[in-house]
Order: sequence, then C-alpha cells, then structure tokens
Amino acid sequence: MAYARLIRGARILDGTGRDAFVADVAIDGERIAAIGDLQGEIADEIIEAAGLTLTPGFIDVHTHDDTNVIRTPQMLPKLSQGVTTVIVGNCGISASPVTLSGEVPDPMNLLGRAEDFRYPTFSAYAEAIEQARPSLNVAALIGHTSLRSQVMDRFDRPASDTEIAAMGEALTTALAEGAVGLSSGLAYRNAFHAPTAEMNALVAAVGRAGGVYTTHLRDEFAGLPAAMDEAFATATHGRAPLVISHLKCAGAGNWGNAPGALAKLDAAALTHGVHCDCYPYTAGSSTLDLGQVTDEIDIFITWSDPHPEVARQPLAAIADQWNLSLMDAARRLQPAGAVYHNMSEADMRQVLAHPLSMVGSDGLPNDPHPHPRLWGAFPRVLAHYSRDLKLLSLADAVRKMTGLSAANFGLVDRGYVRVGAYADLVLFDLDRLEDTATYSDPISAASGIERVIVNGADAYLHGQASEARRGRLLRRQSPLSAAPSSPSLHSRSTTAGDTA
Repeated sequence: MAYARLIRGARILDGTGRDAFVADVAIDGERIAAIGDLQGEIADEIIEAAGLTLTPGFIDVHTHDDTNVIRTPQMLPKLSQGVTTVIVGNCGISASPVTLSGEVPDPMNLLGRAEDFRYPTFSAYAEAIEQARPSLNVAALIGHTSLRSQVMDRFDRPASDTEIAAMGEALTTALAEGAVGLSSGLAYRNAFHAPTAEMNALVAAVGRAGGVYTTHLRDEFAGLPAAMDEAFATATHGRAPLVISHLKCAGAGNWGNAPGALAKLDAAALTHGVHCDCYPYTAGSSTLDLGQVTDEIDIFITWSDPHPEVARQPLAAIADQWNLSLMDAARRLQPAGAVYHNMSEADMRQVLAHPLSMVGSDGLPNDPHPHPRLWGAFPRVLAHYSRDLKLLSLADAVRKMTGLSAANFGLVDRGYVRVGAYADLVLFDLDRLEDTATYSDPISAASGIERVIVNGADAYLHGQASEARRGRLLRRQSPLSAAPSSPSLHSRSTTAGDTA
C-alpha cells in the first residue's frame, strides 16, 4: 500500500503514559493510517526519524490566544515548542460572545483592544477562525467575566436574576454552537463579587450541556483551601467536570502548602471529575493587580499604558525613581502588566508531578515583554524537569500535555499516536531539546523541535513555520462526564468531536 507520508524509525511516546517504543508511522490525509514495522511499504514522502522522538502534538490547555489565532494565525510562539492545539478563553476572559465599544475591562485587556472584541456570538468567532486558517487547532471556553461585560452596568456587585438569566442564555447558545465549557477568573476584581448563586447557575448550564468548568480560583494565596472548596462545590452542584487553572501556592506566606492543596485535589477527585493545570515556572504574569503589590516578592513591570517609558523594570526601581511607595507607584502605572515571582520551586514541582495535573503555558501573547512561558513551557517540562531532573518520566510528561489533556477537554482522536487519530505530531531531538526563553530575553524559540505536523501537514520544519496552515476549530459535540477522576493513564474517555 502507498501512503502519503511515512515516518521511519522514530522513538514513539504515544500519549498514554506507556514506555517508548520504536516503530514506523504512516499518514494518509489528516490521520494516522498505520503504526509498526512498515519497511516494505512505500510513500510519497519518507521522513527518516531514527534517533528522534515522536509524540502527539502538545495541547496547551491554558492559553490567552483568543484573538491571536485570528490576528496572527501563524502562531509561532506555540508551533515552535510543539503545540498543535490551544484551549482559549481561560481565566474568565474570552473573545466571544462579546462586543465592546468603550474601555476594555480588566483583565479582558490581556486579549487585545476594544476593536479586537467583535464576535457577538460564538458562531461569529468560529467563522472568524475558519477564515483566518490558523496554523494550529483551537478549542474555546466561554469566559464568565466576558459574559458579565455584556449584561452588567458595573462589576462591583452580584449579577441580578435577570442578568444571570441573560448570561445563561448566551452561554447555553455558545455551548450548543461548540464551545467546550465555561471559565471563571474569580480572583479578578471584575468577577470577585460574583457569589455562589451566580456561579452555580452558570456552571449548571455547563453541566447540562456536557461541558467542562475551569476556574482561576478566587484566592491563590492564604485563602487557597477555601477557594478550592468553593470550586469543588460549584462543579459538583453543576455536575460539570472541573479543572483548576494554574494551581499554585502564591505568596511567600503560602509557600510549602502544596501537599495540603494536592491532598484536597485528591480527596475531591474521589467523588467528582477534578484536574488542574500548571506551568513550569515560579513566577506568574497578568495585569498589575494592587492586591498583589508587596515588598515580599520581586515584581517586574512589563508594560504600562500611561507610562510606557518606565516599563521593563522592577516595580521597586520605578517607585524609587518616582520617590513613591510601591502601592502609589503601582496606581500610577495602571493599567499595566506585571510578572510576579510569587511561588516556590518545591511547591511548583509537586503540582507538576502530580497525576491529576496537565501542562498549560498561560502565556500572554499581547504582552510586549512576555513571561518566558509563552515560548518555552512545553520544552521546559520535557528537557529540564523530565530529562535532566528526572522529576517525572518522559512518558508521563508527554501524557500530561497530550492524552490527558485531550480527555479532559473532550478532543476526540487527538492527543494520541494511534491508528485513526488525527496526525497532530511532534518530532524532536531529545538531546538538543531546550527552552531558550528567559525572563530577560523571553521571545526565543526552543531548540530541538525538528518538525510539527498538524492534521497531516507540516506546520513547522527546522525552525520555520510552513505557509500551509491546516488548523481548525475543535467543537464540543458530545457530553463530558463529571464522574470521579482517576490518576491512571486514561483519566476519562474522550467523548467529543471536531469539525472543520
């Protein structure tokens, strides 16, 4: 039989968590057609892969690429590290269903300017993705804060019953049109005043539609345990599987509490579908939040609308220049962006290695001086934490960024190297693999990524993006289960599909 493409002799990690094996992989059209000893077979193109590692394309479960997949469809920061699918709409902020004419509410400004929010329905957003033809696949959550922005005159109060009903209607429509779930960012001031009743109603709509609920917790600092309990209760009430976004023990006073947080995660997973995502760094990045301004940690200002001339400096240095306190300097800088060095390495490693955690970059593509996770998160896990430090096996690291992620977001035939799966694949040289992005020089492609294939076609080859962009919107079609999680290799069966 003749195949379109044949990858010969690769060391394969298939996304299930099982040990590597050497085999050939044949591709026909968009899918994997055969795996095994295919030496007698012929193909239009043969890729010699001896000495290289082949894995499923990485699924970045936590991104803020909502408008970038349309405005910058090449998506080089993600392609260059092996990502073939992004989950957008995290932390309560999404590009749809939203239209804005005035000031962009915080933290929606992480996604762009007012003119970038022009998708009043999810179907309009889906059509825009189809027209843009991004280089990678996109699955989208609907943001709670974005829903609030369409029905509320101000954010510093709970939504009324009428406003909740309007948000629920917009959410239900978006879910019916293929959105994969709802996200919240309850720590941010424009969602913080949403009470349990508001969230319960919306997450119940997610549960009825068979979607997933992801949340940037109301408190990642001293109030982390209570915030986790709130998330568990809301997801259980709504009968929706839960993903806790970038689980961390933030703030110097909270360091060392990862074992307790992970014990709570394990306990909740006994009775409900619960997972988390994390990134392999000890600094976070977002808009400049006065609630996080302290002299206990280093805070680096990445941008400032009113004072761009002082950006890319520590907040403490700016405060000294202006002869102001940290808090007064921060107020003068707003709206602004910041990198917060507020986590401990030991805590982060425990979350990353935990069986219920997935990998997400949480990169901010519109930040002029982004956190290095935007370009380096996935190679950093594989090269630094798995290959070099042996924190987790390479097979498990790959599972956390492929098969487990596909299962938790209902991406059928994604996340695995198996016959019939879509040919979203990454071929890399493990010996040369390295994240090169740093806090001082964050815009830098990883080394060692040889080839990235999306839906059967080359998307990235030897450091260059391809002109052929074969990504598509991945729609949720069938319900996910809120059944108890399992730290096994297959935490949940895949139950959703995708369309072109």
